[in-house]
Amino acid sequence: MGHIFLEAYMLIDFHTHIFPDSVAPNAIQKLSLNAGGARSFYNGTKKGLIGFMDENGLDLAVVLSVATNPSQQKSVNDFAASVNGGRLISFGSVHPDAPDALSEIDRISDMGLYGIKLHPDYQQFYGDDKKMTPIYEKIAKKGMTVVFHCGVDIGLYPPVHMTPAYLAKALKPLEGATVVAAHFGGYMMWEQALDSLCGKEIYLDTAYAMGKIPPNLAAQIIRAHGAERILFGSDLPWSHAGDEVQLIRSLGLSKNDLEKIFYLNAKKILKI
Repeated sequence: MGHIFLEAYMLIDFHTHIFPDSVAPNAIQKLSLNAGGARSFYNGTKKGLIGFMDENGLDLAVVLSVATNPSQQKSVNDFAASVNGGRLISFGSVHPDAPDALSEIDRISDMGLYGIKLHPDYQQFYGDDKKMTPIYEKIAKKGMTVVFHCGVDIGLYPPVHMTPAYLAKALKPLEGATVVAAHFGGYMMWEQALDSLCGKEIYLDTAYAMGKIPPNLAAQIIRAHGAERILFGSDLPWSHAGDEVQLIRSLGLSKNDLEKIFYLNAKKILKI
């Protein structure tokens, strides 16, 4: 392995997506259309992701699923469990309006899933909403990892439900959890991420940043936050992992920092 990053021993992508084979074509088509015709680099299936990984030197991929409505919660997590294992590391999801959201966190843990993905825009809650406190506290009590979509989602209308400032306000009930703020802490809200999140006890992933974030701002965020709390992510299938690797490699970071970002930090979180 190793077409896109040859110096590191491993490359772990902490931010990828797949769908059940039966819904993947429609899901990819709809999401692409909503995002203005965004290109998909594989067909959205498990087989498609594994094939991409084989061709491009990705050793492991974290697969993030989102329950976009309360009734979907159980099936989303059943699918996540069905693809968990080998080179894929699955996260489940809970919907804040599901009456069994708290018990579903227990089920996610019992099924051996590695954490939980929350997307406040799709799930229609503000990051610092008080109704989220019991969910945050339960995730923290279980010592789980939670990945938040942060910042703008180009496929959805405003308002932004999870700004970097909202996440900063939500961190207290999450004490005990490992918190990951996607997209350098807030897609298209990077200066706010620099002000509100850098230096806090959370991780930032680098997903969907190549060609969007100014490289000098990306480097500034990494320096301010510390490379030991940055996770490589691509947002596959929506951005080519090789492009995202090249962005990180262009920032003038040391080999030690690159290794932290590309795999060591992820190994620590995932206990592998």
